[in-house]
Amino acid sequence: MSTTRQIAMLAILFAAATSRELAAQIDYRNLDDHRPVRTEDAYPIERFAFEFLLPYEYENELDGKSVHVLTPELAYGVADNAQVGLKLPLAARRRDADTDWGLAGPRLFALYNLNTETPALPALALRADVAVPVGGFGGDDPQLSLKGIATRSWGRTRLHLNGAVTLGADGIPAVDAEPDWAVSFAADHTFLRKSLLVIGEVGALEEAGAATEVTAAFGARYQLTPTLGLDAGVSRRLVADAGPDVGVTLGLSHTFALAGLLPNGLR
Repeated sequence: MSTTRQIAMLAILFAAATSRELAAQIDYRNLDDHRPVRTEDAYPIERFAFEFLLPYEYENELDGKSVHVLTPELAYGVADNAQVGLKLPLAARRRDADTDWGLAGPRLFALYNLNTETPALPALALRADVAVPVGGFGGDDPQLSLKGIATRSWGRTRLHLNGAVTLGADGIPAVDAEPDWAVSFAADHTFLRKSLLVIGEVGALEEAGAATEVTAAFGARYQLTPTLGLDAGVSRRLVADAGPDVGVTLGLSHTFALAGLLPNGLR
C-alpha cells in the first residue's frame, strides 16, 4: 500500500473515531428533568442510544421535614426524535427523629421532539409521564403529567421554557410527585471547550392544597468521559411561606448502545 493511501486510510479511521467521541460528548448538554435543575431541553437522546441515570435529590422543607430521593432511570432513543424511559424513585422521609423508606411509584415517560430549531422557531417538544401508585410512598392514585418544552440557542447560550400540568385524583400524592402545575425558565452556557454546561433557573409550581412555590436554582453538568457525565445543582425558595429552605441534586449519567439492537449498518 502506498504512503499516500496509508495516510488516507489513517485519516478516515481517525475521523470515524473522532465523530463517535464527539457524538457522545454532546450528552453533557442534554438537560434532563431535575438534572441538575427542574427545567429540561427539547431534545431527546440519539436514536438507538440508552442513557442510564442515577440522580439523587434532597430537600429540607419549612416544616422541618426532609426528603431524600434516589431515582434510577433508563431512557432509550426509540426513534430519531423520540425517547421513552422508566424511573424507579426510592424515597426516605425524615421528620423529627423518625425516618421512613419506600418506593415512591414507578414512572413511565415519553418525549417527542416536534422540530429542530429554525431562525424563526425554537425547538419544541412534548412529554408525558405516568406515575403508578406502587410502593409505600407511591400515593393513592395514578397520575398523568403533560409538559411542553421550548429551547432556543444562540451559539454557546441556550434559553429554555417549560410548562407542565398533572392530572389525577385528589388522594394522598406520592413522595416527590409532580406538582399540579409548574412553569420554569432557564438559561445555560457552555464552557471549557464544550465539556461544561452551567445553568440558572427561576421557576414556580403549586401542589395540591399548598401555597405557590417560587424558587431559584443553579447547576452544572460536566462530561467526565465521552460516555459518563456528572451533574450537581442547588435550589432555594424565593418566597417566605413556600418551597424548600434548600434543595440539592447530584447525579451521574452513562450513555451506551447494545449491538443487538443496532441496524446492520451501524454495528
